[in-house]
Amino acid sequence: MTSLSISNALKYTLIVSLGGFIFGFDASVISGAIGFISEAFKLTPWQQGIVVSAPTLGGLVATLIAGPVADAIGRKQTLLMTACLYFVSAIGSAFATSFEALVIARFIGGMAFCSLMVAPMYIAEISLADQRGRLVSVNQLNIVVGLFISYFTNYFLLQLSHSDAMWVSGWQIDSQTWRWMLGIEALPALAWILLLLLLPRSPRWLLMKDQQQEAKRTLTRLFGSNNAQQQLDAIQAALPKLQLSSLSLARKMGSLFSKRLRVPLLVGVVLAIAQQVTGINVVFFYAPTIFEQSGIGTDAAFMQAIWIGLINVVFTIVALLTIDKLGRRPLLLIGLTGICFSMALCSWGFKQATYQLNTAHIAEIKTEVADFPAHALAPILGQTFTSDVAFNDAIKQRLTADEYRQYKSVIFAHGINMPAKLVLLGISLFVASFAMSLGPVMWVMFSEIFPNAIRAVAISVVGVINNAASFTVQLVFPWELEYLGASTTFLLYSLFSLLSFALVFLFVEETKGKSLEQLSEALEAKPG
Repeated sequence: MTSLSISNALKYTLIVSLGGFIFGFDASVISGAIGFISEAFKLTPWQQGIVVSAPTLGGLVATLIAGPVADAIGRKQTLLMTACLYFVSAIGSAFATSFEALVIARFIGGMAFCSLMVAPMYIAEISLADQRGRLVSVNQLNIVVGLFISYFTNYFLLQLSHSDAMWVSGWQIDSQTWRWMLGIEALPALAWILLLLLLPRSPRWLLMKDQQQEAKRTLTRLFGSNNAQQQLDAIQAALPKLQLSSLSLARKMGSLFSKRLRVPLLVGVVLAIAQQVTGINVVFFYAPTIFEQSGIGTDAAFMQAIWIGLINVVFTIVALLTIDKLGRRPLLLIGLTGICFSMALCSWGFKQATYQLNTAHIAEIKTEVADFPAHALAPILGQTFTSDVAFNDAIKQRLTADEYRQYKSVIFAHGINMPAKLVLLGISLFVASFAMSLGPVMWVMFSEIFPNAIRAVAISVVGVINNAASFTVQLVFPWELEYLGASTTFLLYSLFSLLSFALVFLFVEETKGKSLEQLSEALEAKPG
């Protein structure tokens, strides 16, 4: 491997993976804004779920066509389209005047989530076999950096909104905090649009389109003139199979679901579902809500979310450094073991909680909220509740809908008695385990396990499954917290991760160190 191949492949990888940063930011910034949005638009729990999950629904729709589009116009042009969608969504979300307008704006941004499948595809197609895992994982690293930065900006804007400075009120940061949280995403989106113009087109896509000279020029930029011909010959050796790319979408789908590709498709489906049903997007999207439920208060919840984001970054770097050494399968099994244990720990922590309001709590709350309706809660003072569901129901019965939305967090913060540090430990362990396993490994394997000619369509199919699972989990989470309680919800995620471990153990095999063409041969040769 030449230093040129590392530097150019890494340079283009960093540009492409800026989309991962924007995705991570977009996906988690809502965690800080949803409370303000709920109060501004008087949202029900189901409407909160719709606002949070609207991008995932947009991603589900876009992923259906992203593969064929990436095959038709190229990976680079598809990424440019997604960058524009992110920009439009950020502006639309910041200026939304209703629940419906916000959902539409976030849906548009969600359509850009298909960059998650196109970016690893592009990176894999410009990488050598011994660097592919690390480079594809850079996209995941940027995702978690985006998550971390969004938590930080949310916390910063929240603190800034408390300032008495004239410019804060002049720019409406104090009264329209959530609009700033959502709108700031337009800046990195615009930067990504400009940087994508510098990218060469994928050499494998160029060869599939019979553009041999441009493909060779791109390979020369990537690997130098001495290695370019060798790479070109290796890809051209698989050219008869690449010609499948000229067939219709129906023929490609037929090939994907054929007996010879049953094993790669099964592996893709298992990973797509496992990544979501373990609860990762719920933890990131609702992190402050979860910490508020543990009774640490709104400001502290935002601060804890920042630390969770930092843990995510650190352990994604661990995965990036080890994925081409330890391999994909060991990381998955180690990570799923940690996920199962950590979700069980969170479940047990919430199970130990008790909930009670007394006159001292009410006095403390009134020092924070002058117009708090203390008289309405007088009938439940001194009562001890053993579940968050029962406590929540008692509060709802005695407050108006607006009061409930406005004061739920502060009531839980003062009324709960639980091992909050245990829940924080459980979520920290969960994020660390996910960040070194399912987070980066799924997208690496998606980019590896399918043949070149149908890779885009295949990743579209498993991407749709991944988005559908994500949408479902996010949509029902507010309802789960409201009616099942935190303990039962986390127990379900623990059981799902145990099932995922069994499926990965049975069906997922190692892919490290092989070229895309070698993997295609090996996986297609396996009995289905």
